[in-house]
Amino acid sequence: MPADRFAEWIQANERRHLAELTFPEVSRALRALSSAYVERRHRLDAGGALDGAGKRAAFALFYAPLHFLLIRHVVDALEAGRPPVPAVVDLGCGTGAAGTAWAAAFPPGSEPRVIAIDRNAWAAAEARDTYRAFGLRARVRVGDALRMELPQGAAVVVAFTANELGADARGGLLKALLSHAKSGGPVLVVEPLAGFVAPWWDGWRRVFEDAGGRSDEWRLKADLPPLVAKLDRAAGMNHREVTGRSLFLK
Repeated sequence: MPADRFAEWIQANERRHLAELTFPEVSRALRALSSAYVERRHRLDAGGALDGAGKRAAFALFYAPLHFLLIRHVVDALEAGRPPVPAVVDLGCGTGAAGTAWAAAFPPGSEPRVIAIDRNAWAAAEARDTYRAFGLRARVRVGDALRMELPQGAAVVVAFTANELGADARGGLLKALLSHAKSGGPVLVVEPLAGFVAPWWDGWRRVFEDAGGRSDEWRLKADLPPLVAKLDRAAGMNHREVTGRSLFLK
């Protein structure tokens, strides 16, 4: 675990995002962001979750570190940091936490480059900063993840992204991921543990398992970074555990 770089990443984000926003403003935005994910999910496909500076800061300062911690734990538990791969492709990269967590799990000196895409220009810019903070080579662009060609043998991560797609788009993504895995590239899908977020999950789980993959649920007891813990308390949350579920196929 690159603990020093993780801490430096958190600190850099804190300096940048709190330069023009107060902590109470960010904590209020975090409550609104959480509500958007739980109560107004129909707005996610239109980008409504990140429609203000406060929500963007809350996402970068709170959810991104949680996602990193969870996915790094998943990758380590699945021993997905070996053998070497030419690249980690981060579809719907957000601020880059998922691709970073996987790429940084490879032994020092063998870290793959990251290829990332997100339809949100702000998220793509944040992802560039994240990859840079961890010393990873990366190519990031703004666009439609469903139209991206997956390089042969690359590891592909789709984290907290498929739940924001419509049924047809999600079906197309599933076919692309299965095809990529059959050609030799490992695939990791991560979503929240809450069932209402991804009612399609059981169908995907059966498909992955039938193809020789595995499904897991995770409950990680983690020491949250001080700022994340402070936001957690201020927003009335209680992340004693960082949770999620995953599908893995290689």
